[in-house]
Amino acid sequence: MLIHPDHLFPAEPSTRKIAKSLYEEIRTLPILSPHGHTQARWFALNQPFSDPAQLFVQPDHYVFRMLCSQGVSLDDLEIGQSTATNPREIWRIFAHHYYLFRGTPTRLWLDYAFQELFGMQDRLSEENADLYFDSITEKLHRPEFLPRALYDRFNIELLATTDSPLDSLGDHKKIRESDWNARIIPTFRPDPVVDPEFPEFATNLIMLAEQTGEDTSTWHGYLNALRSIRARFRELGCRATDHGHPTARTANLPAVEAAQLFGRVSAGKSDAQQSELFRAQMLTEMAGMSLEDGLVMQIHPGSLRNHNRQLFERYGRDTGADIPTATNYVEALRPLLDRFGNERNLTIILFTLDESTYSRELAPLAGHYPCLRLGPPWWFHDSPEGMMRYREHVTETAGFYNTVGFNDDTRAFLSIPGRHDMARRVECSFLAKLVAEHRLDEDEALEIARDLTYNLVKKAYRL
Repeated sequence: MLIHPDHLFPAEPSTRKIAKSLYEEIRTLPILSPHGHTQARWFALNQPFSDPAQLFVQPDHYVFRMLCSQGVSLDDLEIGQSTATNPREIWRIFAHHYYLFRGTPTRLWLDYAFQELFGMQDRLSEENADLYFDSITEKLHRPEFLPRALYDRFNIELLATTDSPLDSLGDHKKIRESDWNARIIPTFRPDPVVDPEFPEFATNLIMLAEQTGEDTSTWHGYLNALRSIRARFRELGCRATDHGHPTARTANLPAVEAAQLFGRVSAGKSDAQQSELFRAQMLTEMAGMSLEDGLVMQIHPGSLRNHNRQLFERYGRDTGADIPTATNYVEALRPLLDRFGNERNLTIILFTLDESTYSRELAPLAGHYPCLRLGPPWWFHDSPEGMMRYREHVTETAGFYNTVGFNDDTRAFLSIPGRHDMARRVECSFLAKLVAEHRLDEDEALEIARDLTYNLVKKAYRL
């Protein structure tokens, strides 16, 4: 087998026994995926995935950023092309470099999919690359490997995509109008129309006006347009918003000042400081709208995106060159929390790429303010070690019940079961240690394991 049945469980035998016992009780619970980046189009069309290169390599920045780090050209991987002209060669390059993923969570996700979905028993290598390619490609064209069939096979109860406010959501509409009984919902990602530094920001505001019939040249009309788009998302099942700002800064400007600031940014006359202030104001505005319409608010700050300027100019956004930065939450969130922090009907889920803030800032904040919850380890920390560090750093202050379970946050659809299985094993290992140290009774640990896997996700995202 590619993966040992006891992988990720504690090495110490008695603690491992407890962890395995807990895991067996939650192993088959349905998957809730309330935040991710898969494509609704896959399920609307329900057509076969074409080949393993376009399924495992090209959409997954975890994969191609590692290859890039060792000098593999993104041209050779055909990154940025809608259709690969030589997928077998892309796969051979990937297989030749598969050793690079040793010890990484990506290796575990991939091996899980290769073993559990495609029945592969030997580790991927340059020697068996073609065997892998042919075997996976043949299976992908079977009915049981169509996107909808895989969704059902994975035991997914809910899958959320992440969508631009300018998206028609036509694929979501097709899914709802079909006879397939699955819950795939959009997530409102307003960055294109709230970030003055987003490409084509001015054009996006014009499109926002055209879609809503509101005058987005005025502050009042702009806010009404955003409310209108949020309502459209909610009609298709949306339960959350998502905000990928560079920082966690918030602001609470008087209405007159906010309108004046909007005038500058909408006219393309804002400098970097004014653009940041506008993003800060918009986080607070969005919190107010979430209090009105019930959408859960997710804030994902602290990524310096598109750090590699040459790759950005050649291939565009999201080419694996996003780098974590130090992030302040205590002072940055204070204007928003001064206004909404004690609202029990508002839920704001905070994520971080700055692990140093877990115990110093985020756990104390979530352990106090009723509106705040802590999102799971995100992006570079979505790993066995990252998940364990997270629990060790936040539990003593925020407990378990100010966290929200697990998000897979992936573009790679076939990695979803492996990611959730990894999270379940790590959570059970952490709980087993508390039981072994007589800090929890085993019945408590089992209840917590179920909550972290399923119940807290439903509650936090109002599913």
